[in-house]
Amino acid sequence: MDIWMEVEDRAQLCFPQFPNTSCRKPLAPWPQTVTIMLYSISMITVTLNLLIIISISHFRQLHTPTNILLLSLAVSDFLVGLVLMPLEVLRITSCWFLGDFVCATYSLLSGIITSASIGDIVLISVDRYVAICDPLHYTTRITVNRVKLCVCLCWLCSVSYNFLFVKDDLTQLGRYNSCYGECVLFYDFVSRVIDLVLTFFLPVTVIIALYLRIFAVAVSQARVMRSHITAVTLQLSVTPKAKKSELKAARNLGVLVVVFLLCFCPYYGFAIAGDSLLSALSASFVIYLFDCNSCLNPVIYALFYPWFRKAVKLIITLQILQPGSCETNML
Repeated sequence: MDIWMEVEDRAQLCFPQFPNTSCRKPLAPWPQTVTIMLYSISMITVTLNLLIIISISHFRQLHTPTNILLLSLAVSDFLVGLVLMPLEVLRITSCWFLGDFVCATYSLLSGIITSASIGDIVLISVDRYVAICDPLHYTTRITVNRVKLCVCLCWLCSVSYNFLFVKDDLTQLGRYNSCYGECVLFYDFVSRVIDLVLTFFLPVTVIIALYLRIFAVAVSQARVMRSHITAVTLQLSVTPKAKKSELKAARNLGVLVVVFLLCFCPYYGFAIAGDSLLSALSASFVIYLFDCNSCLNPVIYALFYPWFRKAVKLIITLQILQPGSCETNML
């Protein structure tokens, strides 16, 4: 009987060859169908964001400053679906067989991709602010080269900032693991507070302030257009149309920002609450909700951007392989 129980205990260990230091296999936190659904969301996220990356990269007419920012956001969303989502499901549903180095790398990549996404959202808000509030200088202030430089700086700052947080984890692998077969992501209180301020409160404050200003200017412009609707001249007939286009773009990107905040707030609420108020399963759910924002962004593009729907049709039908397809009129 004792031998049978010993064999059964070994079968429940992640690493039976290390019975004294191995973790036990975690109980299934959710049904297998849910796990399959989470992996499916990961695949959908990868596919949709890859379509955006191909669309903006291939068609020259889409090489605008705003779309360059959307491209950077799509790259970070693509990495979320390709790397972060599958690893998070693996981390919570089974033993961690990938080793301490991959665990530390996962923590680093999670921070880099998240920070870059937040930086992209801030840059998108600044782009729309200049387009609506200072349209006469938009083309001179917001150029493709300047936007590319800002995107590169955003990713560089994100890498540098997050490397400072996990440099000890990379040199002291697995220092927070209680046994073999787990991947613990731990941040001390000071690190959590700093991260909360720099990657949540400060960016969200900037985003909300910019969009409140955009909203105020949009309302003011609407009133002016209504008051002068009877005085139709060539100049006035052209200007409102341009304004309307910019306001529509601001509205579309405003939806993007609102969805971003809805997905990110629970994650940072968890960071404020700390580990004591949430179970590991709840924490994993919050993190996955955080990552699901990457799947929702392409859906928003599909709903509001005709060029994206047209580009997807050209990609699926392989028309982009034809010579000169990059010059196709997309707008």
